[in-house]
Amino acid sequence: MTVPELRIGDLVARVPIVQGGMGVRISLSSLAAAVASEGGIGTISSIGLGALEEGGQEYERMSREALREEIRRAQEMTDGILAVNFMGAVRNVENLVRTAVDAGIQMIVFGAGLPMRLPEIVPDPSVNLVPIVSSARAADLILRAWTKRYGRIASAFVLEGPLAGGHLGFSREELQRPEDFALDKLLLDLLETLRPYQDRSGSEIPVIAGGGVYDGKDVARMLRLGASGVQMATRFVCTWECDASMAFKQAYLDAREDDIVIIKSPVGLPGRAIRNRFLEEIEKVDRAKVYCPYHCLTACKVSEAKFCIAEALLNAWRGDVDHGLVFCGQNAHRIDKILSVKELMAELVGELEAALVEEP
Repeated sequence: MTVPELRIGDLVARVPIVQGGMGVRISLSSLAAAVASEGGIGTISSIGLGALEEGGQEYERMSREALREEIRRAQEMTDGILAVNFMGAVRNVENLVRTAVDAGIQMIVFGAGLPMRLPEIVPDPSVNLVPIVSSARAADLILRAWTKRYGRIASAFVLEGPLAGGHLGFSREELQRPEDFALDKLLLDLLETLRPYQDRSGSEIPVIAGGGVYDGKDVARMLRLGASGVQMATRFVCTWECDASMAFKQAYLDAREDDIVIIKSPVGLPGRAIRNRFLEEIEKVDRAKVYCPYHCLTACKVSEAKFCIAEALLNAWRGDVDHGLVFCGQNAHRIDKILSVKELMAELVGELEAALVEEP
């Protein structure tokens, strides 16, 4: 059976796989371009690209310049589809979005907050706006606001379930009830919610399902349930093209299932990461004085979380994992080798093709 294409607006990906954006600096031009070249959609993360030690307006300027440079590099390496991922919690997110659009990016993926004003920031209807949501209710709130204020709907939605990596759109209490928030269930709820908006607009709103999607069989299951594609991030960390340090990748290879834990992030959201010396040391202290020189987030509860997340993520990216935070998805422990993106994509497509011809 032929693998279905993923259509988002005028963009057509030969393989229905979107490589998820991973900050800080884990998914940059190298990884995004490699995935795009293999027929998927490669995503550059816009998070933490500037020299954080500069702080303030200088940091914001350097962030814009660094994002523009990553986009330029990726565009030189591929003529495939590239997206850029943004976090609503980042202080200069609007300027970063405009920078990406000016650089020619045609797909904006927006998470860590409801992007109620995104069509105002990006009025060009040819640019595809793709919010990340964790519930049908969040998608409904976005679409109600967009249709009323701007006469516009989302080009697609990324639906992230509770098994995803990094920051999660679920409370700790909800994460303790996985059966109530399974990706399969969330997907069916979202598809039902989108139906009237699609009927009124005459346009399809594709859903890209993510969070715990590990192999081609998982992709096939999501497609059978009605998703148009999937988002995968964790699987792409242990590729040669991934922009993380080898020490970061080795943390994935060494991880056992019980090493993967939920943490409290300064961003105010739960996060999934690999337990390491850094997290063990954090657990030993009740409170910590943490000076924030960066001010990169609109709301950052440093004192409550006892560490600076920008610094912790940068340390891990550099390879100092003993002093860094290693975000991951729930299935990171299943990864046992480093592959090229070409090899990984071929493996996933082969598994998907085989699963599509089997009985569901």
